[in-house]
Amino acid sequence: EVQLVESGGGLVQAGGSLRLSCAASGFTFDDYDIGWYRQAPGKEREGVSCIVDSDGYTYYADSVKGRFTISSDSAKNTVYLQMNSLKPEDTAVYYCAAGPNCVPKAWGQRTQVTVSS
Repeated sequence: EVQLVESGGGLVQAGGSLRLSCAASGFTFDDYDIGWYRQAPGKEREGVSCIVDSDGYTYYADSVKGRFTISSDSAKNTVYLQMNSLKPEDTAVYYCAAGPNCVPKAWGQRTQVTVSS
């Protein structure tokens, strides 16, 4: 059974940093790409970032480019999202998801990120 467990969310002031972790189990880590998504109140879920396991290619939404960094540790079956220079508009529920070619097939349970102004 595919399991994705997010951690690292919390409350931070604008300009601060958080690092989210997504611990994966139940599948061969190298077979799936893992990405981060978020959903703010009243808005649709959007893709934030994804890392392609086969070649390390990374994708970022325009709204987070230059501020967020995704990385992967295959020894720990974990993907991280380092979020710097956080803004109030980054406030959302964050999910990690796994699937081929960064198309999500399995979702984590979510973690809340709140950025105060």
